[in-house]
Amino acid sequence: MSSYSSLPVSRFEKLNLLGEGTYGSVFRARDKESGEIVALKKIRISSKEKSGGGGGFPLTSLREVSLLRYVHHPHIVELRHIAVGRKMDSIFLVFEHLQYDLADLLDRMSRPFTESETKTLMLQLLSAVNFLHQNFIVHRDLKLSNLLLDAKGRLKLADFGLARQFSNPLKAMTPKVVTLWYRAPELLLGTDKYHSAVDMWAVGCIFGELLRHRPLLPGKTELSQLALICDLLGSPNEKIWPGFTELHRMSGAAGDGDGGEPLSLPAQPYNNLSHQFSHLTEAGLDLLSRLLTYDPSKRITASKALNHPYFLEEPKPIPTELMPRFAPATIHTTTPTTAAAGNESVSAIPTSEAGSRSMYSNMSGMHPSSSTSLAASSTAIPPVGPVVSSSKKRKHESIV
Repeated sequence: MSSYSSLPVSRFEKLNLLGEGTYGSVFRARDKESGEIVALKKIRISSKEKSGGGGGFPLTSLREVSLLRYVHHPHIVELRHIAVGRKMDSIFLVFEHLQYDLADLLDRMSRPFTESETKTLMLQLLSAVNFLHQNFIVHRDLKLSNLLLDAKGRLKLADFGLARQFSNPLKAMTPKVVTLWYRAPELLLGTDKYHSAVDMWAVGCIFGELLRHRPLLPGKTELSQLALICDLLGSPNEKIWPGFTELHRMSGAAGDGDGGEPLSLPAQPYNNLSHQFSHLTEAGLDLLSRLLTYDPSKRITASKALNHPYFLEEPKPIPTELMPRFAPATIHTTTPTTAAAGNESVSAIPTSEAGSRSMYSNMSGMHPSSSTSLAASSTAIPPVGPVVSSSKKRKHESIV
């Protein structure tokens, strides 16, 4: 466990704004003593964002600090310090700064990541997720914009505002977590008792997105998200997912409308994964299928995924230092919103706004506000390609 000494915020020189929104602002800053570039997150104290103790500190920030005290891993973003200003409500979290997030990179790349590059990214992600799950932590918001990449090709998982510890027996938690495009079917169907398997479904969505160079399941509502899942995997049933019909929305306990009627899913009997990913090897399809398994008790774990034969066959994963380098990005302005689910705070992301999905926006419960990332250092590896026009960028994913 780490303890964070309180530093004066005057020790840091703000260089530019990376993002701004509901829970605070994030700046690129320089540590005046060490010269290190950091991400400086100012926590917005509000009487409307009450913590469990009745104060004004946002619950998401409390969770983030609490968990990151225990979480130290090469592929998880590091919380370096807590800094304070002259006023009681002037509190900053000081994170290591990484130049890129995968959502923005994928929006800007002129070609997809190669399969070797994708394997390298996936192994780093699975390593971080496995560490969390071994320590009984579920992230609950895995998505491309929460995956950072540095100039040396190292991936790090960020944004722990929705992360929670879980135990056995499972305790009830809100199902209104995980950004919609990456939300597991058990959450969409209203279960309030879940575990690390929800993260593994999200990992499967990320895997598919990296392979296709576009979102795998870009639903606009929970119903359309379920329809997309059924179209890709076929409709679930009691044979492949025992207990499925007893979930809240299927039984009518949580209802789909005011009348509380049971939800009716599309009747689609065919699994289309092999058709959608015809270029994947048998081992690759097996891994993707095990990640996107309906029954959470049968979904592959991070530990088993790390040792899957897919990562041993050709083309092999490349060394991180051989990952491609990228040009700096321009981040566009969008509008933050929030949503509440029970007694848990959840940040909401608009469903149809064009632009980047920078992680530094997610860090503060918001969307980006006019910023630039650091330029890539010179290297013998050529850039992946020019920045594509904003009209070609994918639309925002939603958490509501």
